[in-house]
Amino acid sequence: MSESLRVVIAEDGVIVREGVSGMLRRFGHDVVAAVGDADALRAAVREHRPDVVVTDVRMPPGFSDEGLQAAIALRAADPELPVLVLSQYVEQTYAAELLDSGGGTGVGYLLKERIGDVTEFVDALVAVAGGRTVVDPEVVRQLLSRRRDPLHRLTVREREVLGLMAEGRSNAAIAGELTVSEAAVAKHINGLLTKLDLPPDADDHRRVRAVLAYLRG
Repeated sequence: MSESLRVVIAEDGVIVREGVSGMLRRFGHDVVAAVGDADALRAAVREHRPDVVVTDVRMPPGFSDEGLQAAIALRAADPELPVLVLSQYVEQTYAAELLDSGGGTGVGYLLKERIGDVTEFVDALVAVAGGRTVVDPEVVRQLLSRRRDPLHRLTVREREVLGLMAEGRSNAAIAGELTVSEAAVAKHINGLLTKLDLPPDADDHRRVRAVLAYLRG
């Protein structure tokens, strides 16, 4: 089992809040605070200085983006504070800003209904606490849909490859999906990264971050 983490949870739904708290405790982690609104989240972080924060997007009083804005403010005050957003919604206005905070490390955005099992979620939390970036591919796709115009430089095939890269696919997986060789995939990736002024990188995780970096640009 991984090292125990000190976690602050912010979720206005009491059943979800208690469920996530109990689940993390079963995995050996210490939930130092579980709160229901953004102001309480800020106070809990100041008091407990946790290893990682888990927060929803929509919270009282407005139920719009209070949780996400609190997360951005916390990261601005402490860029090394790991934050994992767990929500039903992709808040496009501020999602890219959060993912860009702290140099894009130690941050994540997952959608509740797309988490397959509890181990997947706990593994994501540990990864974020360790400085990695974990983003649901659906979040990437929705952010990508807002930025169509700058993609006009890409060929149709390069757009297809970019979409699969955004899902974290390996070169081999992309080749299988598009029924082309891995060498052809590598050529398309080098070409599209060059056109988007992004450095090529063989690591799938870093490639998702490269897509996000472009979306933020």
